[in-house]
Amino acid sequence: MTSCCIAGCGPAGAVLGYLLARAGIDVVVLEKHGDFLRDFRGDTIHPSTLEILDQLGLAERFLALPHSKVSTIMGRTPLGQTLTFSLKRLRAKYPFIAFVPQWDFLEFLTREASRFPSFRLMRNADVVGLLQAGDAVLGARYRTSDGEHDLPAMLTVGADGRGSVTRDAAKLPLVETSPPMDVMWFRLPRRADEPAAVAGRLGAGRILVMLDRGEDWQIAYIIAKGTAEKVRAAGLDAFRRDVANVAPDLGDRVHEIRDWNQVKLLTVRANRLACWHLPGFLAIGDAAHAMSPVGGVGINVAIQDAVTAANVLWRPLSERHVTEADLARVQRQREVPVRVIQTFQAFIQTRFIRPTLEGRRPPSIPWGARLIAEIPLLRDLPARVVGLGIRRPHVESPLALPRTGETV
Repeated sequence: MTSCCIAGCGPAGAVLGYLLARAGIDVVVLEKHGDFLRDFRGDTIHPSTLEILDQLGLAERFLALPHSKVSTIMGRTPLGQTLTFSLKRLRAKYPFIAFVPQWDFLEFLTREASRFPSFRLMRNADVVGLLQAGDAVLGARYRTSDGEHDLPAMLTVGADGRGSVTRDAAKLPLVETSPPMDVMWFRLPRRADEPAAVAGRLGAGRILVMLDRGEDWQIAYIIAKGTAEKVRAAGLDAFRRDVANVAPDLGDRVHEIRDWNQVKLLTVRANRLACWHLPGFLAIGDAAHAMSPVGGVGINVAIQDAVTAANVLWRPLSERHVTEADLARVQRQREVPVRVIQTFQAFIQTRFIRPTLEGRRPPSIPWGARLIAEIPLLRDLPARVVGLGIRRPHVESPLALPRTGETV
């Protein structure tokens, strides 16, 4: 029996696995795929996550990976209105967003974790259910190329994303909300003289967000919920025209979109569990609360879940006695920050995104948003929510074991 089985090696699962192994806890992370190479996953590493990596002594090595830095979030309408928020004024060691492919982040973190002897990552291990006795969870069942296997564990953590198998198996109550949009992702070349920023473009019935990825713009084309087939049916020529109409500065590059295979659909979901746990089971990250893509905060919220879980659970796990009260404590510490951020996202969606998508005339930036950007006491609030989150945790779990080849 392992002390902790983690289903899913996304950001939440990888960070929790690292922290528990660092504290000397025997941990097995089950990952469905053989690698982490999935495109258009969240790639935004915000100041809050960079602070956590710094607390672990990993930030400088992480930032040695190829990445781009963005400190400015700006929006522009066809009428010439602009709105800008800056992360540079945040009281943070790293006042910027680092754009790093998620597969590089996960490979980096699991490579660092594997240097602790109590960490084990099993790839191509697809979690298909839970081992249960009544309400108690006793481990996970997973499938590999040679069949199904059982992994008994003192604690099983569901970090297997918004389509969580473990959450469904645990039959935990889920509260769904209805975001008004879906997102079509694609890339276009970026010129060296273009600003390093998260750049929003607003048009009649259209929103486009451009993320600086060095040589490319990673572009989110936001559409009304459930209209992706209608967009495709209109044809690529119409799609390219719409992109150029919303962002005229991309008009000389839209011909690079040659096939719908270059455009990936993200069906936006937002939800949260009313209860994150059962005896022997805890859900974190998207398995506990799928976030809207507004602000790109999902990865960072999930990582904060993992840090809190490690802070609370490393000692009970080391003493081999994890109670449901311990698991409830994790939810209690994280539920308010999650709800606040989801409320912030819902406000942006209902007051700004939905009216823009439903509009037929060129939009204008709401006066309230312009006012916030001009008042010193308020102008940094959106950047703080996006960059640092709410009540961000700090690493409290200890370094109990040396890494391979090192001493403490």
